Amino acid sequence: MHLIRRNRILRASAAIREMVAETILRPADLIAPLFIIEGSGIKEEISSMPNYYRMSIDLTVAEVKNLWGLGIRSVLLFIKCADELKDNTGAEALNPDGLMQRSIKAIKDACPGMVVMTDVALDPFSVYGHDGIVNGTEIVNDATVEVLAKMSVSHAQAGADIIAPSDMMDGRILAIRQALEEEGYSRTGIMAYSAKYASCFYGPFRDALDSAPGFGDKKTYQMDHANRIEAVKETLMDVEEGADIVMVKPAMAYLDIIREVRNTVDVPVSAYHVSGEYAMIKAAVKMGWLDENKAIMESLTGIKRAGAGLIATYYAREAAMLMNG
Repeated sequence: MHLIRRNRILRASAAIREMVAETILRPADLIAPLFIIEGSGIKEEISSMPNYYRMSIDLTVAEVKNLWGLGIRSVLLFIKCADELKDNTGAEALNPDGLMQRSIKAIKDACPGMVVMTDVALDPFSVYGHDGIVNGTEIVNDATVEVLAKMSVSHAQAGADIIAPSDMMDGRILAIRQALEEEGYSRTGIMAYSAKYASCFYGPFRDALDSAPGFGDKKTYQMDHANRIEAVKETLMDVEEGADIVMVKPAMAYLDIIREVRNTVDVPVSAYHVSGEYAMIKAAVKMGWLDENKAIMESLTGIKRAGAGLIATYYAREAAMLMNG
């Protein structure tokens, strides 16, 4: 045989493969989600998310410092609201001394360089477990958006760098951007959950925050998993309304959507490697069916290859450690 092109030449050694790799994953590409609870010295493992924890503010701050040392530059905060503080108005979400607000301040004080992103949605604060205000069986859009805008300002006042609305209400990006501008927070960014699907892969997350819907489901506001064009439409609207970063959620079952979005917009694209995707790898590893380290890196590299410049993942710490050698 006298071949003109031998493609295997560029796969011949680890050094060559690294030299010509098209997709490079870095610790700074990762966003570490953190679950925060009241108290001190508390670290509770989430049963459906092995080796992942709800932590009190003091331990969360220590974890943030560790993540910074690994090269991770952003965290995404979620809080577990006490049942007695939940209602149908989101009042606790606006409390300047609430758990989220205190967590933001503590992290920024301890690690000023860390980019603090905050979840903006009402489900952790709702007696119904829905992302908005409930009227009968309807999740009311416009009244919810008013609260989300106030919630965003409250997070900005506490020191949040980027607001991350995850609710999928219509018009909330514009309302949040306008509220931030009116209150003087023109440097606070918005990472919009633009294409957030009504997915079964969120189950463990809802265990973590006790935020499962008390009735019905979230399909009247989160997207149908059968739809692709709708994701592009939603994302373009969010960019027009002022989103600085857009997100596709979940990630692994929606790589085609990540690519569609990346090919369409000129802002950074993020993806959320969600709790169910994390739990599936953990379960397969427990059964001896997968090598966990290889599964982590292949999964996250695939998400970045699809077009996500930023990846929120519960494997952020482990992935950064692997990248650092």
